Amino acid sequence: MLSENPNKIAGTYIDLFSGCGGFSLGLGNAGWEGVFAVEKDSMAFETFKHNLIDGKYGHFNWPEWLPKKETTIQILLKDHKEQLAELKGKVDLIAGGPPCQGFSLAGRRNAKDPRNKLSNEYAKMVKIISPKYLVLENVRGFNAIFRDSEGNKAKKPYSMVLKGRLERLGYKIFTNYVHSEDYGVPQKRTRFIMVGIRKDIYQKTISPFELLESIRPDFLKNKKLPLTPIGVKMAISDLEITKSQLVHHSGSEKSGFKKIDYIPPTKLNAYQKAMRKGLSGSKPNGLRIARHKATTVEKFKYIQEICRPGLGLTSEQKELIGTKKQVISVLDPDQPSRTLTTLPDDLLHYSEPRILTVRENARIQSFPDDFNFQGKYTTGGMRRTQECPRYTQVGNAVPPFLGEVLGQMLHKINDMTE
Repeated sequence: MLSENPNKIAGTYIDLFSGCGGFSLGLGNAGWEGVFAVEKDSMAFETFKHNLIDGKYGHFNWPEWLPKKETTIQILLKDHKEQLAELKGKVDLIAGGPPCQGFSLAGRRNAKDPRNKLSNEYAKMVKIISPKYLVLENVRGFNAIFRDSEGNKAKKPYSMVLKGRLERLGYKIFTNYVHSEDYGVPQKRTRFIMVGIRKDIYQKTISPFELLESIRPDFLKNKKLPLTPIGVKMAISDLEITKSQLVHHSGSEKSGFKKIDYIPPTKLNAYQKAMRKGLSGSKPNGLRIARHKATTVEKFKYIQEICRPGLGLTSEQKELIGTKKQVISVLDPDQPSRTLTTLPDDLLHYSEPRILTVRENARIQSFPDDFNFQGKYTTGGMRRTQECPRYTQVGNAVPPFLGEVLGQMLHKINDMTE
């Protein structure tokens, strides 16, 4: 049986493109020790530092030569090449999911999105450090073929370009799709996973994705969670407005925001217990309620009436409502959520005419209630591509449960190669 907190350190790792820290949180919980992480956005890194360097979940032995602040992988490669070279053979794992917006099937796929090319920088880091293992997480679209502006298909998906590059660097590469809802995440979030094992330590008996499936029952059992997918109501029902009081949060009494004054129910279900493990009556952050206009509330009520829960509005329904939004749907309380995005108004609550709070989104991503998000809540316009406020941090994150089970799988592979 797998232990949630193995006494033996699984190994050391670097998290590239770390965001607010979902992958690192999972790896730390699986027994991995962090060296450093790279994240370019100041808000996302503030959350990362608050929780995973300075806070309760801290597990990084951060090098003195690298400032604990936001940076880019390009700057790291340019300014610290000598220090990185000294890490060769001393780091067991490089983890990271390069930004996925240009590949996402949920948005406007863009073959020329400069963020797509960050996978090249990932390969450069691999070449310099030569870790034993690699694990890369991305959206399904990372493994889909692009078309150019004239409709011509590329020869192969970008994932396979990267796979070939990593194979030439000396890695045995495995790829598959992993369904987050199979590992306790109350969300239908299918992800493309790439696992690499350095060829000099690879053994033919190792099959990462078969191993991942084999540890699934114990992983869920240790968390006291069911083998069947968790519905969204099970995840966030204790955060409903009707079960709490609202208190003044910020701004003026008339035009400011309110937040849920969370009072834990006397009886939590299994998932809620996992999110609040050891927290007793303490209150999570990120419970600010969006300030919806009266007309918006009425529109949301109408959407809840006509939308089949769990499915997006049809073109006809969008026309009735007068919206051109690409995606808008109402949560099905009995099913895992649809994939969270960085746009908070893509999903409406299953019973209350509002969008979700940051904390409700975090619960759906499997972040524990004592993981505190930092920075402003949201942004708009052109700043969407330049800033990473709380809703964006959560939407972009690797679900910690998924990061943890991948970490446990890699822990077992490390044991098998020693």
